[in-house]
Amino acid sequence: MTRESVAFWIRAPGVGELRRATVPVVHDGEVLVRALRSGVSRGTETLVFRGEVPPAEYARMRAPFQEGDFPGPVKYGYLNVGVVEQGPPDLVGRVVFCLYPHQSWYVVPASSVVPVPDDVPPQRAVLAGTVETAVNALWDAPPLLGDRVTVVGAGMVGCSVARVAAGMPGTRVTLVDVDPSRAAVAEALGVGFAGPDTAEPDQDLVVHTTATSSGLETSLALLAPDTSVLDLSWYGDREVHLSLGSRFHSARLGIRASQVGTLAPARAGRRTYLDRLQLALHLLRDPAFDALLTGTSTLAALPGVMARLADGDSRTLCHTVTYEED
Repeated sequence: MTRESVAFWIRAPGVGELRRATVPVVHDGEVLVRALRSGVSRGTETLVFRGEVPPAEYARMRAPFQEGDFPGPVKYGYLNVGVVEQGPPDLVGRVVFCLYPHQSWYVVPASSVVPVPDDVPPQRAVLAGTVETAVNALWDAPPLLGDRVTVVGAGMVGCSVARVAAGMPGTRVTLVDVDPSRAAVAEALGVGFAGPDTAEPDQDLVVHTTATSSGLETSLALLAPDTSVLDLSWYGDREVHLSLGSRFHSARLGIRASQVGTLAPARAGRRTYLDRLQLALHLLRDPAFDALLTGTSTLAALPGVMARLADGDSRTLCHTVTYEED
């Protein structure tokens, strides 16, 4: 018996569509997953949707189960939560997270799915990849006890970093964003909020997530001397322009990159990718992360939704996709 699956594809930059495909037969060591929810990773996926991946980064930017090639047609995404319908007995019936694109049914190696804790609902579990990015960032530049931490950019990644950092004893965390409506999200996450012009300077750690020149300049302006901005932004093919003639040299400031594609060097010898993802799913037991779930639609509506998100809709943090059985 064959089954059809429906998936979201980027046919060309700025154009999304749904495609049907036959689900492969399940072999030993594989699982058949029926999708429950998937999430749109706003920064990366909208950049891919607009066709802004630099050719030099095509190989590094490939998602684990991507089909097609940049700039398109390409099936891209990596925040998928579903239930195992066939596979090893210990996984059948389990809700799992997988780094898979937006697709209703799929077959992957059993090692590619991670069980979701029973007390984490599927819609919150789609944030696992984003919280994993936050974990890796805070391994790269861990706050110390009592540090003042500012996160510039209250998007999915910035909000996740802020919530995880706020769980460290004594830290004082502030989200900075140009959109004053993000103050409500910051309150739900249990952290402070400020605009770029009112944020407190002399911060022990500043994490930048806006993927803009102005956001990076703000981050540098908020740093204490002899410290570095931890930059989690992905700029694609956009140029970054900075004015470094102020206190950049006199205060001995720096900019350091963090990227979830590799394990933070501070933990690479003692943790695995699975350890990191399992930790992210454990942290998602915290219901405060529900504040990041600000939009939902069916898979059928995703082509239009993705176009709206890529066009600059700033109201949505994590948009989740719902699935119905074929």
